[in-house]
Amino acid sequence: MTDLSFDKVSITYRSASARGDVTAVSDISLDLPTGATLGIAGESGSGKSTLIMSVLRLLPKSAQIDGQVSLGGKDIKDLSFGEIRAVRWAQASIVFQGALHSLNPVREVGGQIIEALEHHSKGTWTTPARRRDRMFELLEEVDLDPSKAVAYPHELSGGQKQRIMIAMALACEPDIIIADEPTTALDVIVQKQILVGLAKLVAERGISLLMISHDLAVLSAVCENLAIMRYGRLVEYGPSDQVCLSPREDYTKQLAGAFPQIGDAESRMNPRTLKPAEVRRAEPFTMTDEVVLEAKNLNVSFDTRHGRERAVRDVDLALHKAEILAVVGQSGSGKTTLARSLLGLQEVDSGSQMEFAGKALPKKAKALRTFRRQVQMILQDPSGSLNPKRSVYEAVVEGLRVQKLNDNEYARVIGALEAAELTPAADYLESIPQELSGGQRQRVVIAGALALDPQVLIADEPVASLDASVRGEILSLFLALKKNLGMSALIITHDLGLAWNIADTVAVMKKGEIVEYGAVDTVLANPQHAYTQELLAAVPRLGSQSLVTHG
Repeated sequence: MTDLSFDKVSITYRSASARGDVTAVSDISLDLPTGATLGIAGESGSGKSTLIMSVLRLLPKSAQIDGQVSLGGKDIKDLSFGEIRAVRWAQASIVFQGALHSLNPVREVGGQIIEALEHHSKGTWTTPARRRDRMFELLEEVDLDPSKAVAYPHELSGGQKQRIMIAMALACEPDIIIADEPTTALDVIVQKQILVGLAKLVAERGISLLMISHDLAVLSAVCENLAIMRYGRLVEYGPSDQVCLSPREDYTKQLAGAFPQIGDAESRMNPRTLKPAEVRRAEPFTMTDEVVLEAKNLNVSFDTRHGRERAVRDVDLALHKAEILAVVGQSGSGKTTLARSLLGLQEVDSGSQMEFAGKALPKKAKALRTFRRQVQMILQDPSGSLNPKRSVYEAVVEGLRVQKLNDNEYARVIGALEAAELTPAADYLESIPQELSGGQRQRVVIAGALALDPQVLIADEPVASLDASVRGEILSLFLALKKNLGMSALIITHDLGLAWNIADTVAVMKKGEIVEYGAVDTVLANPQHAYTQELLAAVPRLGSQSLVTHG
């Protein structure tokens, strides 16, 4: 029996604008049998989200569906509003990508699970007492303590919020779970826990799973079959191991190679990209013994409802000229607090020492402004970093004006855009963020930092929100900045593959402490600390099918 099928499905967004109609999905045919697992991979704009949203008619009114989307043998186009509402949650449910944005911030999470039962249950949980009992059952199923029922979303970690979303999806015992990038932005250990949980539910309850992601390794860990989409079309389909390890299509090979396998010599200091960044120096800069930024005995504490807690403990760290240093660890390990401290944005405990170019970090406003010109921050989400109404020129020039560096303003902006490899630079000056791709937006953010001619870049998850192919281009750019300009970079990440791809040195953080620190080739190839070993073991491997349960 087939729970879900797409038969020659095309989806077009109708528009009266000058852009005209946009075809997001073209002639897709796929089947999801009862109890099966199917992963759909592709980059932004591939049509994968549009395709899965069509299952429960969650697309805007402007979307026209041609072909047949069948759920339980019924064409969803033929269902009335009442019928499709009854199907949602009870027959098929969705785990959305951003748990933070999907949960109501002012309601306890237990109440939000109960709400799903109130509106969509099949009649089994008809009384408040039964719904409350069911809510606690669901928390247990997703390995959450019952005490979390009274928590608000902001009191939970990213992984805990995602488990609440899975509990809500399971509430009414659906036949199909649709998971839209369920592990994006989660650290590798929490990611593995979520994937293990999904695989366990599929195996124990016979649920069908349709999951989408841009990461083939994540999909292959859980799904028996994979479909690859590009520009709305199906470019490859087959068993996970065949698609990942012996792909037929060039595009699938690009996706498979976009995320490096730790230990693979070919990907060491060599991000996969169709357009490698240019190294313009005859003799590229290499890492030196000169220390540009240093922390000694760094401690940072916060007052919480449970008393004073230490977020960073006794950290010693040195960033050298032309060095890329990756600080890796789970969410809550203290990575971002460390970065903020090095920027002088975070108050540190007495006895902590931080130095830039051999001198203590300044505390007076004027001296701090000069320091921050030399040490620039690049945030994770380029869309959130840029004002949607301001042009590229205005975004890049802002730092120059704050620092009162008004001489040769235009030339500085052009030079920064060229250094960030947005060329020809003049073509981008009047563009606004929505007219740029994710990778181009991140390059604009980097150009804004480069305009100030800094010695150090501190980047917080600089590629976490980017597509697979763009990821390699941005990482390649960091290497080019090091080799061309002798720039140093401290990169905060939970992605060990990123460290293998471009970093000279890696520091592994756990609960505020650096537990392992050294050359990437040594630490990641032969980890000594149990926590580093645990992080490496949690990284999904292409085609491993480690969590797939056949049957």
